[in-house]
Amino acid sequence: MPRLKRRNKKRPMSEINVVPYIDVMLVLLVIFMITAPMLTQGVKVDLPNANATPIQDPDSEVLVASIDDKGNYFLDFGGTQDAISLADLQDKVRKVLSQNAALPVLVRGDKNVSYGEVISLMVALQAAGAPNVGLVTEPESIK
Repeated sequence: MPRLKRRNKKRPMSEINVVPYIDVMLVLLVIFMITAPMLTQGVKVDLPNANATPIQDPDSEVLVASIDDKGNYFLDFGGTQDAISLADLQDKVRKVLSQNAALPVLVRGDKNVSYGEVISLMVALQAAGAPNVGLVTEPESIK
């Protein structure tokens, strides 16, 4: 009696295995959840509220000078966050604006700082060559 050959007739699977993709997405989600709070730039300043229109292009590069509630000055350009004097801030702004005169300059002033200190910062920025100095505020909450 002849022996019959049996063939294993398994068909190839035509479905995509999505389990590895889900694993990768979960890892990316955790990474973004951890790194997102670290992306906030600048010094902790309690900004005043104002009903103003936002800047048109928030992704463009800007030069931000900050003053905290203790009266310390900071310049946020290039990742440094050290307190500096007003004269040093003015020199650094002058150097940056000599390279890019069209760079927008903004002031982040804590709401507990006196009006005179914010004005002296704005005057120093204009003396350094900033033609227009803007103020950064928090949007008013809807009541």
